Amino acid sequence: MESHSPSSKSFIRLENIFIIGNGGRENSLAWAIQKNELVKKVYLTPGNAGSERINKCERIKIDINNKNELVEKLNFFKIDLVVIGPEIPLANGLADFLRKKKFKVFGPNKDGAKLEFSKSWAKEFMQDANIPTANFWKVDSLEEAKKIINSSSIPMVVKADGLASGKGVFIPNSKDECFEAAESILNGRFGNSGNIVVLEEKIQGPEVSVFALCDGKRYTLLPTAQDHKRLKEKDKGPNTGGMGAYSPAPLLTEDYLNRIIKEIIEPTISELNKRNIDYRGVIYFGLMITESGPKVIEYNCRFGDPECQTIMPLLDQNFVFLLEKCAMGNLTSDEKIYTSDKVSGCVIATSKGYPFEYETGFQINIGKIDSNDCQIFDSGTSFSENGELLTNGGRVLSVVCQDKDFDLVFEKAYKNLKEIHFEGIYFRNDIGYQVRKNFSKEN
Repeated sequence: MESHSPSSKSFIRLENIFIIGNGGRENSLAWAIQKNELVKKVYLTPGNAGSERINKCERIKIDINNKNELVEKLNFFKIDLVVIGPEIPLANGLADFLRKKKFKVFGPNKDGAKLEFSKSWAKEFMQDANIPTANFWKVDSLEEAKKIINSSSIPMVVKADGLASGKGVFIPNSKDECFEAAESILNGRFGNSGNIVVLEEKIQGPEVSVFALCDGKRYTLLPTAQDHKRLKEKDKGPNTGGMGAYSPAPLLTEDYLNRIIKEIIEPTISELNKRNIDYRGVIYFGLMITESGPKVIEYNCRFGDPECQTIMPLLDQNFVFLLEKCAMGNLTSDEKIYTSDKVSGCVIATSKGYPFEYETGFQINIGKIDSNDCQIFDSGTSFSENGELLTNGGRVLSVVCQDKDFDLVFEKAYKNLKEIHFEGIYFRNDIGYQVRKNFSKEN
Protein backbone atom coordinates (compact mmCIF):
# COMPACT_ATOMS: atom_id res chain seq x y z
CA MET A 1 0.00 0.00 0.00
CA GLU A 2 1.32 3.47 -0.84
CA SER A 3 2.27 5.72 2.04
CA HIS A 4 -0.09 8.53 2.98
CA SER A 5 0.67 11.96 4.33
CA PRO A 6 -1.55 13.84 6.81
CA SER A 7 -2.82 15.96 3.92
CA SER A 8 -4.19 12.91 2.08
CA LYS A 9 -7.87 13.51 1.30
CA SER A 10 -9.04 10.08 2.41
CA PHE A 11 -7.60 10.43 5.90
CA ILE A 12 -8.97 13.67 7.28
CA ARG A 13 -7.81 12.99 10.81
CA LEU A 14 -6.52 9.92 12.61
CA GLU A 15 -5.08 11.32 15.81
CA ASN A 16 -7.24 9.71 18.50
CA ILE A 17 -8.27 6.08 18.31
CA PHE A 18 -10.65 4.36 20.74
CA ILE A 19 -10.50 0.58 21.22
CA ILE A 20 -13.16 -1.36 23.13
CA GLY A 21 -12.05 -4.60 24.82
CA ASN A 22 -9.83 -5.96 27.56
CA GLY A 23 -7.79 -8.82 26.08
CA GLY A 24 -4.56 -9.61 24.27
CA ARG A 25 -6.35 -8.98 20.98
CA GLU A 26 -7.12 -5.35 21.87
CA ASN A 27 -3.63 -4.73 23.24
CA SER A 28 -2.05 -6.05 20.04
CA LEU A 29 -4.40 -3.89 17.93
CA ALA A 30 -3.39 -0.85 20.00
CA TRP A 31 0.29 -1.75 19.60
CA ALA A 32 -0.08 -2.01 15.79
CA ILE A 33 -2.15 1.18 15.50
CA GLN A 34 0.18 3.38 17.59
CA LYS A 35 3.04 2.68 15.14
CA ASN A 36 1.46 5.17 12.72
CA GLU A 37 3.01 8.63 13.00
CA LEU A 38 -0.37 10.38 12.61
CA VAL A 39 -1.79 8.64 15.68
CA LYS A 40 -1.29 10.68 18.84
CA LYS A 41 -3.31 8.71 21.36
CA VAL A 42 -4.92 5.28 21.63
CA TYR A 43 -7.57 4.93 24.35
CA LEU A 44 -8.66 1.49 25.57
CA THR A 45 -11.73 0.67 27.60
CA PRO A 46 -11.58 -1.23 29.83
CA GLY A 47 -8.13 -2.50 28.72
CA ASN A 48 -6.00 -4.41 31.21
CA ALA A 49 -2.79 -3.99 33.21
CA GLY A 50 -0.67 -4.24 30.06
CA SER A 51 -2.50 -1.58 28.06
CA GLU A 52 -0.58 1.42 29.35
CA ARG A 53 2.80 -0.25 28.77
CA ILE A 54 2.08 0.29 25.07
CA ASN A 55 3.37 3.54 23.55
CA LYS A 56 0.72 6.34 23.23
CA CYS A 57 -1.90 4.19 25.05
CA GLU A 58 -4.17 5.11 27.94
CA ARG A 59 -6.92 3.21 29.71
CA ILE A 60 -10.15 4.99 30.48
CA LYS A 61 -13.09 3.81 32.54
CA ILE A 62 -16.38 3.99 30.68
CA ASP A 63 -19.48 1.86 30.97
CA ILE A 64 -20.07 1.19 27.26
CA ASN A 65 -23.67 0.28 28.08
CA ASN A 66 -24.23 3.82 29.29
CA LYS A 67 -24.70 5.23 25.81
CA ASN A 68 -24.89 8.90 26.84
CA GLU A 69 -21.63 8.71 28.80
CA LEU A 70 -19.94 6.86 25.95
CA VAL A 71 -20.89 9.49 23.34
CA GLU A 72 -19.90 12.28 25.73
CA LYS A 73 -16.44 10.74 26.28
CA LEU A 74 -15.88 10.00 22.57
CA ASN A 75 -16.64 13.62 21.77
CA PHE A 76 -14.50 14.88 24.67
CA PHE A 77 -11.48 12.86 23.49
CA LYS A 78 -12.13 13.89 19.85
CA ILE A 79 -12.14 10.26 18.73
CA ASP A 80 -11.47 9.78 15.02
CA LEU A 81 -12.00 6.02 14.83
CA VAL A 82 -13.68 3.47 17.13
CA VAL A 83 -12.45 -0.14 16.93
CA ILE A 84 -14.75 -2.66 18.64
CA GLY A 85 -12.74 -5.74 19.66
CA PRO A 86 -15.08 -8.29 21.31
CA GLU A 87 -18.13 -10.00 19.87
CA ILE A 88 -20.68 -9.17 22.60
CA PRO A 89 -20.86 -5.37 22.00
CA LEU A 90 -21.12 -6.09 18.25
CA ALA A 91 -23.93 -8.60 18.85
CA ASN A 92 -25.65 -6.00 21.04
CA GLY A 93 -25.62 -3.42 18.23
CA LEU A 94 -23.03 -0.98 19.59
CA ALA A 95 -21.63 -0.30 16.10
CA ASP A 96 -25.14 0.58 14.81
CA PHE A 97 -25.64 3.04 17.66
CA LEU A 98 -22.26 4.78 17.22
CA ARG A 99 -22.67 5.05 13.44
CA LYS A 100 -26.03 6.75 13.97
CA LYS A 101 -24.14 9.23 16.16
CA LYS A 102 -21.79 9.89 13.20
CA PHE A 103 -18.69 8.13 14.56
CA LYS A 104 -16.38 6.18 12.25
CA VAL A 105 -16.54 2.58 13.48
CA PHE A 106 -14.54 -0.50 12.56
CA GLY A 107 -16.82 -3.42 13.41
CA PRO A 108 -20.03 -4.72 11.82
CA ASN A 109 -23.55 -3.71 12.71
CA LYS A 110 -25.75 -6.19 14.57
CA ASP A 111 -27.09 -7.72 11.33
CA GLY A 112 -23.52 -8.56 10.18
CA ALA A 113 -22.45 -9.78 13.63
CA LYS A 114 -25.12 -12.47 13.29
CA LEU A 115 -22.50 -14.41 11.31
CA GLU A 116 -20.96 -15.13 14.71
CA PHE A 117 -23.69 -14.82 17.31
CA SER A 118 -26.02 -17.34 15.68
CA LYS A 119 -24.35 -20.47 14.35
CA SER A 120 -27.62 -21.74 12.89
CA TRP A 121 -28.18 -18.44 11.03
CA ALA A 122 -24.61 -18.61 9.70
CA LYS A 123 -25.11 -22.21 8.52
CA GLU A 124 -28.33 -21.28 6.71
CA PHE A 125 -26.53 -18.25 5.24
CA MET A 126 -23.81 -20.56 3.85
CA GLN A 127 -26.41 -22.96 2.52
CA ASP A 128 -28.19 -20.13 0.66
CA ALA A 129 -24.90 -18.87 -0.80
CA ASN A 130 -23.67 -22.35 -1.73
CA ILE A 131 -20.59 -21.94 0.46
CA PRO A 132 -18.91 -25.27 1.33
CA THR A 133 -19.49 -26.29 4.96
CA ALA A 134 -20.34 -29.43 6.94
CA ASN A 135 -23.93 -30.73 6.83
CA PHE A 136 -25.90 -29.60 9.88
CA TRP A 137 -29.14 -29.97 11.85
CA LYS A 138 -30.73 -27.31 14.05
CA VAL A 139 -32.56 -28.62 17.15
CA ASP A 140 -34.20 -27.14 20.23
CA SER A 141 -35.03 -30.28 22.23
CA LEU A 142 -33.04 -33.21 23.58
CA GLU A 143 -35.50 -35.65 22.03
CA GLU A 144 -34.88 -34.19 18.58
CA ALA A 145 -31.10 -34.15 19.20
CA LYS A 146 -31.08 -37.83 20.23
CA LYS A 147 -33.00 -38.81 17.13
CA ILE A 148 -30.44 -37.14 14.82
CA ILE A 149 -27.40 -38.32 16.82
CA ASN A 150 -28.70 -41.92 16.70
CA SER A 151 -29.24 -41.74 12.94
CA SER A 152 -25.58 -40.83 12.32
CA SER A 153 -22.99 -43.56 11.81
CA ILE A 154 -20.27 -41.47 13.48
CA PRO A 155 -20.29 -39.02 16.45
CA MET A 156 -21.34 -35.48 15.52
CA VAL A 157 -19.94 -32.07 16.44
CA VAL A 158 -22.24 -30.37 18.98
CA LYS A 159 -22.44 -26.56 19.14
CA ALA A 160 -24.32 -24.02 21.22
CA ASP A 161 -26.03 -21.70 18.75
CA GLY A 162 -25.06 -18.43 20.45
CA LEU A 163 -21.94 -16.85 21.90
CA ALA A 164 -20.03 -18.96 24.41
CA SER A 165 -16.54 -17.36 24.57
CA GLY A 166 -15.07 -20.01 22.28
CA LYS A 167 -16.17 -22.80 24.63
CA GLY A 168 -19.52 -23.79 23.08
CA VAL A 169 -18.16 -26.36 20.62
CA PHE A 170 -17.86 -30.04 21.56
CA ILE A 171 -16.14 -32.70 19.45
CA PRO A 172 -17.28 -35.94 21.11
CA ASN A 173 -15.76 -39.36 20.49
CA SER A 174 -18.94 -41.36 21.07
CA LYS A 175 -22.72 -41.00 20.73
CA ASP A 176 -23.04 -40.96 24.53
CA GLU A 177 -20.70 -37.98 24.67
CA CYS A 178 -22.82 -36.30 21.96
CA PHE A 179 -25.96 -36.77 24.08
CA GLU A 180 -24.16 -35.39 27.16
CA ALA A 181 -22.92 -32.31 25.26
CA ALA A 182 -26.36 -31.59 23.74
CA GLU A 183 -28.04 -32.10 27.12
CA SER A 184 -25.65 -29.77 28.97
CA ILE A 185 -26.17 -27.02 26.34
CA LEU A 186 -29.97 -27.37 26.27
CA ASN A 187 -30.06 -27.45 30.08
CA GLY A 188 -28.57 -23.97 30.27
CA ARG A 189 -24.80 -24.39 30.45
CA PHE A 190 -24.42 -21.30 28.24
CA GLY A 191 -27.69 -19.59 29.20
CA ASN A 192 -29.78 -18.34 26.27
CA SER A 193 -26.89 -19.09 23.90
CA GLY A 194 -27.88 -22.74 24.23
CA ASN A 195 -31.61 -22.48 23.44
CA ILE A 196 -30.76 -23.96 20.04
CA VAL A 197 -28.15 -26.63 19.39
CA VAL A 198 -26.44 -27.10 16.03
CA LEU A 199 -25.41 -30.67 15.23
CA GLU A 200 -22.83 -31.02 12.47
CA GLU A 201 -21.29 -33.87 10.58
CA LYS A 202 -17.68 -34.34 11.66
CA ILE A 203 -15.25 -33.38 8.90
CA GLN A 204 -11.52 -34.03 8.93
CA GLY A 205 -8.46 -31.97 8.10
CA PRO A 206 -6.20 -29.19 9.39
CA GLU A 207 -7.78 -25.90 10.42
CA VAL A 208 -6.67 -22.48 9.20
CA SER A 209 -7.80 -18.91 9.83
CA VAL A 210 -8.27 -16.31 7.10
CA PHE A 211 -9.11 -12.65 7.82
CA ALA A 212 -10.79 -10.27 5.38
CA LEU A 213 -11.00 -6.56 6.17
CA CYS A 214 -14.29 -5.53 4.58
CA ASP A 215 -15.79 -2.10 3.80
CA GLY A 216 -19.27 -3.36 2.90
CA LYS A 217 -18.50 -4.11 -0.75
CA ARG A 218 -14.77 -4.74 -1.10
CA TYR A 219 -12.17 -6.51 1.00
CA THR A 220 -8.46 -7.01 1.52
CA LEU A 221 -6.79 -9.99 3.22
CA LEU A 222 -4.46 -10.08 6.21
CA PRO A 223 -1.75 -12.75 6.60
CA THR A 224 -3.22 -16.22 7.24
CA ALA A 225 -2.80 -18.08 10.52
CA GLN A 226 -3.24 -21.42 12.25
CA ASP A 227 -4.23 -21.62 15.88
CA HIS A 228 -4.32 -24.39 18.46
CA LYS A 229 -7.72 -24.66 20.13
CA ARG A 230 -7.21 -27.76 22.30
CA LEU A 231 -5.89 -27.37 25.83
CA LYS A 232 -3.33 -30.16 25.82
CA GLU A 233 -0.38 -31.14 23.68
CA LYS A 234 -0.93 -33.26 20.57
CA ASP A 235 -4.26 -31.40 20.20
CA LYS A 236 -5.93 -33.31 23.03
CA GLY A 237 -8.29 -32.14 25.73
CA PRO A 238 -11.17 -29.65 25.71
CA ASN A 239 -11.58 -26.76 23.29
CA THR A 240 -10.35 -23.40 24.58
CA GLY A 241 -10.41 -19.86 23.23
CA GLY A 242 -6.95 -20.63 21.79
CA MET A 243 -3.60 -21.79 23.22
CA GLY A 244 -1.31 -20.32 20.56
CA ALA A 245 -0.95 -19.61 16.86
CA TYR A 246 1.47 -18.95 14.03
CA SER A 247 1.38 -16.83 10.88
CA PRO A 248 1.44 -17.08 7.94
CA ALA A 249 0.11 -20.62 7.46
CA PRO A 250 2.45 -22.41 4.98
CA LEU A 251 -0.36 -24.87 4.32
CA LEU A 252 -2.16 -22.19 2.30
CA THR A 253 -0.30 -21.80 -0.98
CA GLU A 254 -1.21 -18.88 -3.23
CA ASP A 255 -3.22 -21.20 -5.49
CA TYR A 256 -5.15 -22.66 -2.59
CA LEU A 257 -5.83 -19.22 -1.13
CA ASN A 258 -7.21 -18.16 -4.53
CA ARG A 259 -9.55 -21.14 -4.35
CA ILE A 260 -10.73 -20.02 -0.89
CA ILE A 261 -11.30 -16.50 -2.24
CA LYS A 262 -13.38 -17.82 -5.13
CA GLU A 263 -15.37 -20.49 -3.25
CA ILE A 264 -15.80 -18.85 0.16
CA ILE A 265 -14.71 -15.22 0.65
CA GLU A 266 -16.31 -13.60 -2.39
CA PRO A 267 -19.58 -15.60 -2.11
CA THR A 268 -19.79 -14.54 1.57
CA ILE A 269 -19.49 -10.85 0.73
CA SER A 270 -21.91 -11.24 -2.20
CA GLU A 271 -24.48 -12.90 0.07
CA LEU A 272 -24.10 -10.11 2.65
CA ASN A 273 -24.73 -7.56 -0.10
CA LYS A 274 -27.70 -9.56 -1.36
CA ARG A 275 -29.20 -9.34 2.14
CA ASN A 276 -28.45 -5.58 2.30
CA ILE A 277 -25.99 -6.10 5.14
CA ASP A 278 -23.38 -3.32 5.03
CA TYR A 279 -20.53 -5.19 6.73
CA ARG A 280 -17.69 -2.87 7.80
CA GLY A 281 -15.18 -4.77 9.86
CA VAL A 282 -13.18 -7.96 9.83
CA ILE A 283 -14.65 -11.30 8.77
CA TYR A 284 -12.81 -14.21 10.32
CA PHE A 285 -13.12 -17.40 8.31
CA GLY A 286 -12.40 -20.50 10.40
CA LEU A 287 -11.72 -23.11 7.72
CA MET A 288 -10.99 -26.80 7.55
CA ILE A 289 -8.91 -28.10 4.65
CA THR A 290 -10.65 -31.37 3.79
CA GLU A 291 -9.87 -33.90 1.05
CA SER A 292 -12.70 -32.42 -1.02
CA GLY A 293 -11.55 -28.81 -0.52
CA PRO A 294 -11.88 -25.94 1.97
CA LYS A 295 -14.97 -25.82 4.18
CA VAL A 296 -16.15 -23.15 6.63
CA ILE A 297 -16.28 -24.33 10.24
CA GLU A 298 -17.31 -20.94 11.60
CA TYR A 299 -17.38 -17.21 10.97
CA ASN A 300 -16.34 -14.66 13.58
CA CYS A 301 -17.15 -10.97 13.36
CA ARG A 302 -13.91 -9.88 15.06
CA PHE A 303 -10.18 -10.57 14.97
CA GLY A 304 -9.27 -14.00 16.28
CA ASP A 305 -7.49 -14.33 19.60
CA PRO A 306 -4.61 -15.42 19.67
CA GLU A 307 -4.31 -15.05 15.87
CA CYS A 308 -4.58 -11.25 16.17
CA GLN A 309 -1.62 -11.06 18.56
CA THR A 310 0.35 -13.23 16.12
CA ILE A 311 -0.47 -11.26 12.95
CA MET A 312 -0.25 -7.66 14.21
CA PRO A 313 3.59 -7.57 14.51
CA LEU A 314 3.84 -8.53 10.82
CA LEU A 315 1.94 -5.41 9.66
CA ASP A 316 3.39 -2.01 8.87
CA GLN A 317 2.22 1.39 10.12
CA ASN A 318 -0.41 1.72 7.38
CA PHE A 319 -2.64 -0.86 9.08
CA VAL A 320 -4.73 1.85 10.78
CA PHE A 321 -5.47 3.40 7.36
CA LEU A 322 -7.09 0.14 6.28
CA LEU A 323 -9.32 0.13 9.36
CA GLU A 324 -10.35 3.71 8.62
CA LYS A 325 -11.04 2.91 4.96
CA CYS A 326 -13.28 -0.01 5.98
CA ALA A 327 -15.15 2.20 8.46
CA MET A 328 -15.72 4.78 5.69
CA GLY A 329 -16.62 2.25 2.96
CA ASN A 330 -13.58 3.48 1.02
CA LEU A 331 -11.50 0.40 0.10
CA THR A 332 -10.42 0.40 -3.54
CA SER A 333 -9.61 -3.36 -3.76
CA ASP A 334 -6.07 -2.60 -4.90
CA GLU A 335 -4.65 -1.96 -1.41
CA LYS A 336 -1.54 -3.95 -0.68
CA ILE A 337 -0.84 -4.86 2.90
CA TYR A 338 2.89 -4.54 3.45
CA THR A 339 3.95 -7.34 5.74
CA SER A 340 7.24 -8.33 7.24
CA ASP A 341 9.27 -11.00 5.46
CA LYS A 342 9.48 -12.68 8.86
CA VAL A 343 7.12 -15.23 10.38
CA SER A 344 5.38 -14.92 13.73
CA GLY A 345 4.32 -17.23 16.54
CA CYS A 346 2.36 -16.87 19.78
CA VAL A 347 2.15 -19.06 22.89
CA ILE A 348 -0.55 -18.41 25.50
CA ALA A 349 0.21 -18.74 29.22
CA THR A 350 -2.97 -19.67 31.10
CA SER A 351 -4.22 -20.03 34.65
CA LYS A 352 -4.37 -23.51 36.14
CA GLY A 353 -7.83 -25.01 35.51
CA TYR A 354 -8.60 -23.01 32.34
CA PRO A 355 -10.95 -23.37 30.38
CA PHE A 356 -13.00 -24.54 33.36
CA GLU A 357 -12.78 -23.14 36.89
CA TYR A 358 -9.60 -21.31 37.79
CA GLU A 359 -8.38 -18.91 40.46
CA THR A 360 -6.97 -15.45 39.76
CA GLY A 361 -5.06 -12.83 41.74
CA PHE A 362 -1.64 -14.50 41.65
CA GLN A 363 1.41 -12.29 41.32
CA ILE A 364 3.17 -12.41 37.94
CA ASN A 365 6.96 -12.15 37.95
CA ILE A 366 8.69 -11.45 34.64
CA GLY A 367 12.46 -11.91 34.44
CA LYS A 368 14.90 -11.08 31.65
CA ILE A 369 12.93 -11.06 28.39
CA ASP A 370 14.45 -11.13 24.91
CA SER A 371 12.65 -8.11 23.44
CA ASN A 372 14.25 -8.35 20.00
CA ASP A 373 11.24 -8.93 17.71
CA CYS A 374 9.30 -10.22 20.73
CA GLN A 375 6.19 -8.87 22.43
CA ILE A 376 4.24 -9.77 25.53
CA PHE A 377 0.58 -8.77 25.18
CA ASP A 378 -1.34 -9.00 28.46
CA SER A 379 -4.54 -11.00 27.98
CA GLY A 380 -5.94 -11.35 31.50
CA THR A 381 -4.06 -9.17 33.99
CA SER A 382 -4.74 -6.50 36.61
CA PHE A 383 -2.81 -4.50 39.23
CA SER A 384 -2.95 -4.97 42.98
CA GLU A 385 -3.38 -1.93 45.23
CA ASN A 386 0.42 -1.90 45.53
CA GLY A 387 0.90 -1.92 41.77
CA GLU A 388 1.89 -5.59 41.47
CA LEU A 389 0.98 -7.37 38.24
CA LEU A 390 -1.65 -10.07 38.92
CA THR A 391 -3.42 -12.80 36.96
CA ASN A 392 -6.99 -11.81 36.13
CA GLY A 393 -8.29 -14.30 33.56
CA GLY A 394 -8.04 -17.77 32.08
CA ARG A 395 -5.64 -16.72 29.37
CA VAL A 396 -3.10 -14.50 31.11
CA LEU A 397 -0.29 -13.56 28.71
CA SER A 398 0.33 -13.83 24.96
CA VAL A 399 4.03 -14.38 24.30
CA VAL A 400 4.74 -13.46 20.67
CA CYS A 401 7.98 -13.54 18.61
CA GLN A 402 9.05 -13.03 15.00
CA ASP A 403 12.08 -14.31 13.10
CA LYS A 404 13.11 -15.68 9.71
CA ASP A 405 11.78 -19.17 10.44
CA PHE A 406 9.38 -20.85 12.86
CA ASP A 407 12.09 -22.78 14.72
CA LEU A 408 13.76 -19.52 15.74
CA VAL A 409 10.38 -17.93 16.54
CA PHE A 410 9.32 -20.64 18.98
CA GLU A 411 12.81 -21.02 20.43
CA LYS A 412 12.60 -17.35 21.47
CA ALA A 413 8.99 -17.62 22.67
CA TYR A 414 9.70 -20.62 24.92
CA LYS A 415 12.92 -19.01 26.20
CA ASN A 416 10.84 -15.98 27.23
CA LEU A 417 8.23 -18.20 28.85
CA LYS A 418 10.93 -19.61 31.14
CA GLU A 419 11.31 -16.08 32.51
CA ILE A 420 7.61 -15.75 33.38
CA HIS A 421 6.33 -17.10 36.69
CA PHE A 422 2.97 -17.16 38.43
CA GLU A 423 1.25 -19.83 40.51
CA GLY A 424 -0.34 -22.49 38.28
CA ILE A 425 1.11 -21.18 35.00
CA TYR A 426 0.32 -23.55 32.13
CA PHE A 427 1.18 -23.50 28.44
CA ARG A 428 1.54 -26.01 25.65
CA ASN A 429 5.11 -26.85 24.62
CA ASP A 430 4.13 -27.96 21.12
CA ILE A 431 2.61 -24.81 19.62
CA GLY A 432 3.58 -24.65 15.95
CA TYR A 433 4.60 -28.33 15.84
CA GLN A 434 3.35 -28.48 12.24
CA VAL A 435 5.95 -25.92 11.11
CA ARG A 436 8.85 -26.47 13.54
CA LYS A 437 11.43 -28.62 11.77
CA ASN A 438 13.38 -29.15 14.99
CA PHE A 439 10.26 -30.18 16.90
CA SER A 440 10.00 -33.56 15.16
CA LYS A 441 13.69 -34.21 15.84
CA GLU A 442 13.30 -33.39 19.52
CA ASN A 443 10.10 -35.42 20.03
